Amino acid sequence: MENLIRFRQSDLSKITVYRNGEIKFGEKIQIVPKDEEVFSFLKKSDARYVLLGIPEDIGIRANLGRRGAKTAWESTLQNVANIQHNKFCKGSQIIILGRVDVSQEMSQAEDLDPNNPDDRKQLFKIVENIDKEVSHIIYHIIKAGKVPIVIGGGHNNAYGNIKGTALGLGKSINAVNFDAHSDFRILEGRHSGNGFSYAFEEGFLKNYFIFGLHESYTSKNVLDIIKSKNDRVKYNTYDEIKIRQEKHYQSELKLAYEHIKGDSYGIEIDLDSVPNIPSSAMTLSGFSVEEVRQFCSFFAKHKNASYLHICEGAPSLGEDKNPQLVGKLIGYLITDFIKAHSSVLK
Repeated sequence: MENLIRFRQSDLSKITVYRNGEIKFGEKIQIVPKDEEVFSFLKKSDARYVLLGIPEDIGIRANLGRRGAKTAWESTLQNVANIQHNKFCKGSQIIILGRVDVSQEMSQAEDLDPNNPDDRKQLFKIVENIDKEVSHIIYHIIKAGKVPIVIGGGHNNAYGNIKGTALGLGKSINAVNFDAHSDFRILEGRHSGNGFSYAFEEGFLKNYFIFGLHESYTSKNVLDIIKSKNDRVKYNTYDEIKIRQEKHYQSELKLAYEHIKGDSYGIEIDLDSVPNIPSSAMTLSGFSVEEVRQFCSFFAKHKNASYLHICEGAPSLGEDKNPQLVGKLIGYLITDFIKAHSSVLK
């Protein structure tokens, strides 16, 4: 894993706030020792969940979105290290592996203009390079028998998560995506808006459910594509659940589960679906924090849940006075996932 920047014990010590009478996750989380090979350590560790960061926003820019998602990883680490280790959730269940080294790609993309067709094509190519790195690392985590928890970064990384998991398991997988957008756009070159369509086209993604599409931000073309594949790609909309109240949230969770339960599946959460959370496509209308947490917990509580990906959060686009809030929300989702998932594996 040459393109992995390992998280070190000294990194963890710097961000853990120690208090007398308390035990923080940062005091119990496992780190790959510097003198050990990553894959060997993962296989022998008794921790089940592997935390991986992808601090990039190139895929978002290639999709004509705003920069900022590269900052979610550091915000997440600050929060996770200081969660209380107790009977409800234990830090010792987690290995912080580190982050994908995207420094070269970020440098290459820095001065490219997504509105320039030639520059945008270069961004597509850079995203393809990131795809290779992500899928390679996810593959090794899955082969070691662990469960990846991936913090983006853009939603372009869904492709690498799906491909790496499928290759690690030796079969195509399913996915459920909590998102205002389908990310099932045309195959025009890789970006954050077509990770699922590329994974589907290449045979890594079998059944796909989009939970909570925003009707005003889903093109007719995408709806037509989904309709043509409606035996394998299904969705509901935020508007029919929360605005017109034609469908019920809990019932829709069960329907989505029915579509993906037959095989291993990934859980994808795009934070641009939650109101007022800093992100590239920040919204004022959407599901609540409590509802996204319920979604995460519901789908994690099944043995076929194979990974969690939380993406598009962008602390740098938020208020200066509360830069920690994105990381805190991601921390809640991580512990919700672990609590639910570990309960079915005991």
